[in-house]
Amino acid sequence: MTLLYPLDAELDSDVRLQLLGTKGAGLNEMTALGIPVPPGFTITTEVGEQFRASRTWPDGLEAAVAEAVHSIEARVGKRFGGTDQPLLLSVRSGARVSMPGMMDTLLNVGLSEASLGGLATQHGDERFALDAYRRLIQMYGTVVRGIGGDRFQYLLSDLKADLGGPRMLDSELSVAALEGLVASYLAVVEEASGSPFPQEASTQLWDSIGAVFGSWDNSRAVRYRRMQGIDHGAGTACTVQSMVFGNTGPRSGSGVAFTRNPSNGDKRLYGEFLSNAQGEDVVGGLRTPVALTADASAPGKEALSLETALPESFDAISGYCAALESHFGDMQDIEFTIEDGRPYLLQTRAAKRTAHAAVRIAVDMVSEGVLTREDALLRVDARSLEQLLRGRLPERSELSALGLAPIATGLPASPGAASGRIVFDADDAVRWAAQGQEVVLVRQETSAEDIHGMKASKGVVTATGGMTSHAAVVARGLGKCCVVGCAGIHIDFQKRTIRIDGSDSSQPLREGDLLTLDGSTGHVYAGALDMIASTTVEELRELMRWADGVRRMRVYAEADTPQAARAALSYGAEGVGLCRTERMFFAQDRLFAMRCALLAVDDEQRDRWLTELERAQRDDFVEIFRAMDGRPVTIRLLDRALEEFLPEDEASMQVIADSLDLELGEVIRAAERHRESNPAFGHRGVRA
Repeated sequence: MTLLYPLDAELDSDVRLQLLGTKGAGLNEMTALGIPVPPGFTITTEVGEQFRASRTWPDGLEAAVAEAVHSIEARVGKRFGGTDQPLLLSVRSGARVSMPGMMDTLLNVGLSEASLGGLATQHGDERFALDAYRRLIQMYGTVVRGIGGDRFQYLLSDLKADLGGPRMLDSELSVAALEGLVASYLAVVEEASGSPFPQEASTQLWDSIGAVFGSWDNSRAVRYRRMQGIDHGAGTACTVQSMVFGNTGPRSGSGVAFTRNPSNGDKRLYGEFLSNAQGEDVVGGLRTPVALTADASAPGKEALSLETALPESFDAISGYCAALESHFGDMQDIEFTIEDGRPYLLQTRAAKRTAHAAVRIAVDMVSEGVLTREDALLRVDARSLEQLLRGRLPERSELSALGLAPIATGLPASPGAASGRIVFDADDAVRWAAQGQEVVLVRQETSAEDIHGMKASKGVVTATGGMTSHAAVVARGLGKCCVVGCAGIHIDFQKRTIRIDGSDSSQPLREGDLLTLDGSTGHVYAGALDMIASTTVEELRELMRWADGVRRMRVYAEADTPQAARAALSYGAEGVGLCRTERMFFAQDRLFAMRCALLAVDDEQRDRWLTELERAQRDDFVEIFRAMDGRPVTIRLLDRALEEFLPEDEASMQVIADSLDLELGEVIRAAERHRESNPAFGHRGVRA
């Protein structure tokens, strides 16, 4: 077993991914391409498999890690555990299949009380050194000791509230404030875990490596693998690198870049940047970043963009992005840090994207000569195309004409539209959804722990965070509508309410109230707005034509309305393979007529409602046949237990009773007569 590889090792591509995981493999390839990457090494997935199985390290690993750390020391001129020129390390996970945000990372490993002064001297900034130390203590406490992150976040929030308000930036905290915060963090670690924060650099490193390998089995990672169908036995590698710092001053920062727009596939550099910040600040969503480019910036914030603020760094990163997309032949998701004007790339991987973006990128890359048509077809997950058929909101001008205006606006992180009831907690989202409720998850920011709630929700809104935050990346991967960085909303988690800046209403929105999101524009509306049919994406038509050229199977659609039949044709269906007639009666007016027909107590009433249903169904069939224009249509006669059409609650039964001029008791008894002992048997045929 090879225990670890330096990032500049020469490896075959198959071995690279299997042993180093996506993160280590990407760093290895970038190093080979001459792109600036902090020096380091990757402990292999095989080591991780042994550790997870036995909680023991292979023989020789300790010596191999020590030698690899000495190699980093020699390259950067610093010493791990030293006090004068301390070397700090990052420890990151990297599975064979990308799992963004699901496993753990530790930064600034090796920093201690003894080396604080050396780090401050190194960078000429005592405030920076203290900020790095408090970040390490927080990460170590949450990742290694399992302390809830909220305990640290509350201390930071309370400190900011005392000094300047909740919107105070981390970079505005004074030396004295940070010294107090460090002391508070150290006390939390010792009080919550029963032992103090370790001051020995080697202890920090081995604790961090163990925690990163162990994070493969944390609950959020397990949930994500279940959702995405990823093998639970695949395991992760662990990459250790020299730290580079994005929080050393105004010429430093961190960001995320996509080589194309992951929402719509537009071929232009897309991403975000935070000045004087570490990478976790960007993806964690605690702050809302600025755009990479001036033209993508919010009005008045063009000067804050990376393109304007640090043009040389921007040009270098743009060049690296172009080189990496060309090398991999696919859109890349790239994390970078700029330290005192010099950019370093920390990760590259195939980017998560919406179905719309996947289709457009595949078609565009054929036009660009990057992919063959066959390769393009294999790049698009057929299951994701269902997202393109979902409804959307009308244009804002149409909504305005109806007197509908957004109550808040954020960043359009993942397209589509969604309506649902407000929930503030991921567990509540799962519980409400299991009860048949459509929900919208509203959070200050999302963390990886919220993955199950995002999956259960129709859409996601966050008050902070940007287009490259965890919420945005995961929502795009799940095909969920998402609006992030909605600065005008203020969430009170104790009262379970939302207050909206500038809202005409004095009443806040409450948990359970209806909310509608437009993930294509970033607009948020009160109430449940009506959706309209989605328009066909031209690139999808092209992709389907290519599929027609290579497929050997004829494809029919499932359609039970004229609208569905027309949509199926527009996407290339050759006919209707299944028209479920029972679904023709689920529109509200038809469901009412069906209930009246079932619960009527005399033939005259029943015939009246059946005649209405017959007329509606006949009209549907005429329109479906007209749309299909001679193509085959397979109709399945009613096969649903009749009790599924019946009203469940007394109020609904009273409405039926009033319409039939009956007593409520008569309707209840009629409904009971239609209850079946085993409705699963069904009764396919013509029902009388």
